Amino acid sequence: MTTISRALSDHHSIGPATKQKVLKLAKKLNYQPNHLAAALRKGKSKLLGVVVPYIEGRFFPSVVHGIESAASKAGYSVIICQSNEDVAHERKNIETLLSAQVAGILVSLSRTTLDFKHFDKVRKRGIPLVFFDRTMEGDNVNAVVLNDRDGGFQSTKHLLQQGCTRIAHFAGLQHLNIYKNRRQGYLDALQLYGLPHDEELIVYCDMTLEEGMAGMRRLLELPNPPDAVFSAGDSSLLGALQLLKQRNIRVPQDVALAGFSNEGFTAITEPMLTSVDQRCEEMGQAAVRLFLELVEAKGSTFSHRQVVLQPELFIRDSSLHQNK
Repeated sequence: MTTISRALSDHHSIGPATKQKVLKLAKKLNYQPNHLAAALRKGKSKLLGVVVPYIEGRFFPSVVHGIESAASKAGYSVIICQSNEDVAHERKNIETLLSAQVAGILVSLSRTTLDFKHFDKVRKRGIPLVFFDRTMEGDNVNAVVLNDRDGGFQSTKHLLQQGCTRIAHFAGLQHLNIYKNRRQGYLDALQLYGLPHDEELIVYCDMTLEEGMAGMRRLLELPNPPDAVFSAGDSSLLGALQLLKQRNIRVPQDVALAGFSNEGFTAITEPMLTSVDQRCEEMGQAAVRLFLELVEAKGSTFSHRQVVLQPELFIRDSSLHQNK
């Protein structure tokens, strides 16, 4: 058994002729090595666990693509789990990955995650833990994030520069760092231009198309409706666009629109939608690099680190003053 095992792993102690015999027989018998068993025996693996809220749209699939690309180059395989925006499912994902003896875990939190105790077990086992996009707050967290506050600021400032003065905001759940920071960027831009913070212009929603339509309907019922909307997500902005079209309200002539995520559909709507790009693949690659740094530093002092990526605003017809 030892000879066969060493031959299959190309160990230097086994001669070429013996290796060839073993490999030939393994191929004939369709032998597949049990990497999980090997990981259990050695107490380590080359598996990297990833937990995302969902795999839809552009953002998370692109982040995962970046993760797989960087992990593969470093010799790791990737196990992907979806929490489906459910903290109970997220807890099960973590247990599953721990049982699989993964070498590290990369996580983007579900929108229902308010308690973080399930990550304590990961830390206690000394398994590298990196958050990306949606993260825990605090100084003892390794994370890769976008500068969401600056993204919100850029988008709102652009609308202000186009002459908009009554800008509404579709805001997500404020316990999630990404939505809290995008809202703050929106408020920063208003303050810079000397405009008051009007809470009736902020619609808190789940960033879905349906809630975007409902939010736009509510805004249009105000005595003084907005002349622009900055949304913290593109799906809700698409809902706003659909409602405005149903009511024959012109975009951007009557209401300018700007979103966040740069989803694929933003470049094919009529008009095309202005949106903030989140550097998806780069975020995934940066998360793997941070994981590898943690692996390298194991047993030595490593300061917790947060990698911050800079957003890019893609300006399209939905917000341009020249189209008014």
